[in-house]
Amino acid sequence: MLLTMCIVGASASACTAARWYLDRTSRRESSHLGGRIHLTGLRNHGSAFGLLRLDSRQLAVLSAALMAGALPLRKSSRTGCGLLLGGGISNLWERVRHGSVYDYVRFPKAPEPVCRYVFNLADFSIFLGAAGILRGKRRKQC
Repeated sequence: MLLTMCIVGASASACTAARWYLDRTSRRESSHLGGRIHLTGLRNHGSAFGLLRLDSRQLAVLSAALMAGALPLRKSSRTGCGLLLGGGISNLWERVRHGSVYDYVRFPKAPEPVCRYVFNLADFSIFLGAAGILRGKRRKQC
């Protein structure tokens, strides 16, 4: 449990620090790695690639419920659960505080549809956490 909470705290802190750093005017637009990564700041009022048409309050409630549902999964992967919860808490905090989430990473040279979307560090944390949980569940079945 302690390891999971440490990972949650570290992940949420890193996501918040990255948003704060990149939200500054001097850092909003830049390209890296030969144009493969583009930093561009925008406020995302939606969620899940635009699949859910909910307002900010509804998204906050849904996020909290999904994170509570993820707590029992920590048995299959403490690290995965910590990353998932840390990213989720970071996005939830932003959504409650600002009514939107600040996205800033785009991959313009990636294949469709990935090149169209803009992500943030919390999104990557959630993705890696979910992958870790799924991998942990698969290992326990064998």
